[in-house]
Amino acid sequence: MNYKAHTPEEYIAQIPEERKEVFSKLRKTIQENLPDGFKECINYGMIGYVVPKSTYSDGYHCDPELPLPFMSIASQKNFIALYHSGIYADKKLHEWFVKEYPKHVSTKLDMGKSCIRFKNVKKIPFNLLAELCTKMTPEDFIEIYENNLKKK
Repeated sequence: MNYKAHTPEEYIAQIPEERKEVFSKLRKTIQENLPDGFKECINYGMIGYVVPKSTYSDGYHCDPELPLPFMSIASQKNFIALYHSGIYADKKLHEWFVKEYPKHVSTKLDMGKSCIRFKNVKKIPFNLLAELCTKMTPEDFIEIYENNLKKK
């Protein structure tokens, strides 16, 4: 779903009423657990957490004018999505998350390369996502990002 928002608060104000509370809890979980150095913003029409240009002046290789995207959350038509570039870029982190997920939630993991989809908002594993947020600093992500770019 496409929301026209300039701030995270504007984004949340536009999502369906029945998702606002859980979506706000997801945002708060990220804010409280993401290491210092990431910046919250609207990025690609979602609430994003980026490595700011003041930290990584090269920006995102697809558009160097943009900060380096790390994580985003979005209210899609049929689910809430969490996009985590670290899971996509770091095989060990991906393996850890896939292994841990069933310990927190009885439903099957619905995941793409970097997208984790939550169709049942009552089954979001906030404790696991809090731990996931702590696993990578901006510096860690920059290193993995640059190493993966060099491979291409």
